[in-house]
Amino acid sequence: QVQLVESGGGLVQAGGSLTLSCTASQNIFTTWTAAWYRYFPGQSRELIARITVAGTTNYADSVKDRFTISRDDAKNTVYLQMTNLAPEDTGRYVCMAGAYWGQGTQVTVST
Repeated sequence: QVQLVESGGGLVQAGGSLTLSCTASQNIFTTWTAAWYRYFPGQSRELIARITVAGTTNYADSVKDRFTISRDDAKNTVYLQMTNLAPEDTGRYVCMAGAYWGQGTQVTVST
């Protein structure tokens, strides 16, 4: 059973930065596209960013030019660098790849 574990969330002031990590228990990111989702209160979600096996990246318009997704295959880890954070970026950030989902890490941006 593959496990994904996110880390790096926390409380940050508007304008600040955070880097989230998603580490897999097996090397799955060279097989499946990895993605970060943001869950809002009420459990609606938004696809924030994804990175294909080939390394192609895509971003939601709401985070383009502020967030960067990357991957370290040696560490079985996908990262989400977040800059210039705003209160509307608050939510639970969950990574996934293939059929596997993590539990998420909370990001809270204060004014």
